[in-house]
Amino acid sequence: MTASLATPQAAAASGVRKSRRVLPGFKITLGFTLFYLGLIVLIPLSGLFAKTLTMDWQHFVAAVSSPRVMASYRLTFGASFLAALVNTFFGLVIAWVLVRYEFFGKKLIDSLVDLPFALPTAVAGISLTALLASNGWIGSLLEPYGIALAFNPNGVVIALTFIGLPFVVRTVQPVLEDCEQELEEAAMCLGASAWQTFSHVIFPTIAPALLTGFAMAFARGVGEYGSVIFIAGNMPMVSEITPLIIIGKLEQYDYAGATAVASVLLIASFVLLLLINALQSWQRQRLGAQT
Repeated sequence: MTASLATPQAAAASGVRKSRRVLPGFKITLGFTLFYLGLIVLIPLSGLFAKTLTMDWQHFVAAVSSPRVMASYRLTFGASFLAALVNTFFGLVIAWVLVRYEFFGKKLIDSLVDLPFALPTAVAGISLTALLASNGWIGSLLEPYGIALAFNPNGVVIALTFIGLPFVVRTVQPVLEDCEQELEEAAMCLGASAWQTFSHVIFPTIAPALLTGFAMAFARGVGEYGSVIFIAGNMPMVSEITPLIIIGKLEQYDYAGATAVASVLLIASFVLLLLINALQSWQRQRLGAQT
């Protein structure tokens, strides 16, 4: 009798717990999510592809594969890749220092990491140009040695490194904070060296976050405009980035050509993010199988 009475009571209590939700039910929130994403993301992107489809295939190929545009692809994707690699390494180092050590000025340095997020990109570009130009504080010191960091592809890599650093640091930092240091201590007690502990215990845990930070920094670099145009020099076939090509086509009222080039950047960034997400899923499954 007691069990029969307890079962309805437990069911009622369970029903009360299920009905007490902070947000509305799944269908309502899913509908709102799809509506908002469609309004903010899908409709603008659909407009881009719709404008591109007004061109025939021959004109599309001519617009996206001209020598000048191809040179801008090589610079944009190459510089973004190099900048993302640099940020992956130094972003990991900065995140490690901020998580594992206590020192004077830590909060200030932690705040400075977010400065590229808050700083207008044009201000960043002007500041870097003032520092690295031949008459700047740093550029004037390097000029006698024949080293030029502004108005060439070097400046593009530096600008993209500046704006992409927070993506890696802020992606890796919370993962490092959640890492169980007991596992590291256990590995060292079993005779593992510092490098073995990092490569076999720590790195597999933070690898998905590193990949995510790399992908976000790369994608941001591909579409960056404001911080680059001041320091790049914008010389066709040398230091002209693809977003500048798009702006030039828009100024010439070649809207279809501009959307065609923009669609190439969009597809490349989407494919990269898709591959990174697939790698992350594989990494999580592999770690789950090992545990």
